[in-house]
Amino acid sequence: MSQLARRATDPLPPSRTEHLPPSRTEPDGSAVVRVLSYNIRSMRDDRDALARVIRACEPDLVLIQEAPRFFRWRKKAAWLAAHSDLVVLSGGATAAGPMLLCSLRATVERTEDVLLPRTPGLHQRGFATAVVRIGGARLGVLSCHLSLQGDERRAQADLLLEQLAGMGVTHAVAGGDLNDRPDGKTFRLLAGKLQDCWAVAPWGGEYTSEPTNPHQRIDAIFATAGVEVLGCGVPPLPEADVRAATDHLPVLAAVRIPADR
Repeated sequence: MSQLARRATDPLPPSRTEHLPPSRTEPDGSAVVRVLSYNIRSMRDDRDALARVIRACEPDLVLIQEAPRFFRWRKKAAWLAAHSDLVVLSGGATAAGPMLLCSLRATVERTEDVLLPRTPGLHQRGFATAVVRIGGARLGVLSCHLSLQGDERRAQADLLLEQLAGMGVTHAVAGGDLNDRPDGKTFRLLAGKLQDCWAVAPWGGEYTSEPTNPHQRIDAIFATAGVEVLGCGVPPLPEADVRAATDHLPVLAAVRIPADR
């Protein structure tokens, strides 16, 4: 049986994200875009469940953290993209873990993988970034996985804001595993400069860690001013799949991006 035939017979969870606005392009050129942020723990868990979760969210853009970074990492990233009905946009090992996937709805203008200053003894961190066009809208995108160490994490949040400001776009979304809660210094810094999409338009669940006992929100999607947040939260998907896929819950947002004039 061919790979495509096997994929066609894979069970898909019923769509439970219908109350979040679907992707579409408005007559004025503005675009409603679905953005998913997801820590996938290097695909060490149930890969088929992981792909089903991503597909069920019907995203235009996926902000991945802990993408495969070592042996045959490109092959694993390509597998995930193909089985999620997406393509690899940027990142992976070249960004120290963050990665971007996108649907064919996105036209890619440019990409950049950024390695951040590293504190000796701590993990290398980075950003996967891109500028894309969807409909008549132009959008900056950034995926991040911030440090476990407080001072380094706070410095990385400053660099994230600098990176967004330097992308040459009016509108942008950024998201990832912050390793910080909403009352933490890093989270509060980002929420003070950007729109915390969950706080603006809560939808679905709030807590992202851990799937077996969700009790904290350490994963988030942010948007710059001018982006209209239509809804954001943990999508209500089959519990068996989200528990099997990885050790985080996904965050899904629908945003409206004005047309680029």
